[in-house]
Amino acid sequence: MLRYYAGMRLLSILTACLLAAPAFAHDPEILGVSVEKVAGKHRFDVTILHPDTGWDHYADGWEVLDAAGKRLAYRLLHHPHVNEQPFTRSLSVDLPEGTREIFIRAHCSVDGWNKDTYRVTLEP
Repeated sequence: MLRYYAGMRLLSILTACLLAAPAFAHDPEILGVSVEKVAGKHRFDVTILHPDTGWDHYADGWEVLDAAGKRLAYRLLHHPHVNEQPFTRSLSVDLPEGTREIFIRAHCSVDGWNKDTYRVTLEP
């Protein structure tokens, strides 16, 4: 009987630890990017999906990188999008002459930069 209670206590402790553990993080996912060249600049419309929970955890920005990983532009997202998923935000960028591809990477207020980038090939 003592062994039964010890086993039940251990099970209770393990259950409490699992319930108290933080949820698995989800990187902001870039679902798509559309590009339009207007007046010499490239306008990027970036669609992001992220399980924003509020001001404590949300997708808070994205950046445009060149092929070498150099930041060309940054778009700050000023608030969480809890009830607007996925969401699209735009940024116009003056790209260096000859740029043929760029990469978009999203940022989360808690988990930092997404490990994956979204590749965009530009029209000549």
